[in-house]
Amino acid sequence: MAKTKKLTLFEMAPRDGLQNEPNLVSLRDKKFLISGLAKAGCHEIEIGAMVRSDLVPQMASTDELLEAGLFSESKSWVLVPNEKGLERALESGAKAIAVFTAASETFNKKNIGMSITESFDQITSILALAKKKKLRTRAYISTVFGCPFEGEVNPSRVFKLVETLGSLGVESISLGDTIGVATPKSIERIFGVLKKRLTAQQFSRLAFHGHDTWGMAVANCLRAYELGVRQFDSSAGGLGGCPFAPGATGNVATEDLVYLFEKMGIKTGIDLEKLCELSAEFSRRISKPLSSKTAKAFLASREQRK
Repeated sequence: MAKTKKLTLFEMAPRDGLQNEPNLVSLRDKKFLISGLAKAGCHEIEIGAMVRSDLVPQMASTDELLEAGLFSESKSWVLVPNEKGLERALESGAKAIAVFTAASETFNKKNIGMSITESFDQITSILALAKKKKLRTRAYISTVFGCPFEGEVNPSRVFKLVETLGSLGVESISLGDTIGVATPKSIERIFGVLKKRLTAQQFSRLAFHGHDTWGMAVANCLRAYELGVRQFDSSAGGLGGCPFAPGATGNVATEDLVYLFEKMGIKTGIDLEKLCELSAEFSRRISKPLSSKTAKAFLASREQRK
């Protein structure tokens, strides 16, 4: 495995990590989280989503978080579901936006009320305007490794979606194990096909977005790395979850990936101690136990040394 200095951990805690939390997180605590992530060395942070507050209450303060200037504008990402969301993002000074679709028709319809084709019509319009405004763009494809309604997804379908999104000029394309059912074998199945069909430049745009429902997230990230993936979505403390996956423990924890890659001699640029301290304090503030095994082990070992 070749070492690389280009490994990127894309921090999802403020958005994907919080969007399904049942208890409303205060603006003050969100600012604490984002500022702390920046201080710990996180390179790219998705700070929120421009969605209806009545549907996703946790994202209601995204405009204020953008306007607060807590992190570099070009590295503070917001998810936009439609052109209205993009308008809100632009009004708040956004310089980086993300769009989304799914590899499963059923999931897409249940999640956003659209077919995949309809969602691409909307994505095309959003990205055209984003290009005019010179915004950074990325895209998420959900349920790539398995759908709660349709089961296993054909790699050829994923390839077509990736190819289309690439033609629209997005900077990165994140392939999501939305319900956390992937194993290293299914990681190889999807990314292996894509590596054969895409050019090296096209493949370099791909990111892996793992959830730890069945405890496979870190192993899956390692297999994706072995196959050449150099971008990984993660969430501080392991915050997150999917409403379609009961019992899901959230996104792969950023601390766990920092520990994995740093021990392999691959620099992430993230300060593990600062990140563990941040996750512990934020978990205390929102009254939610840490999911990150690394954060818990790091803090416990430090306590023993006192």
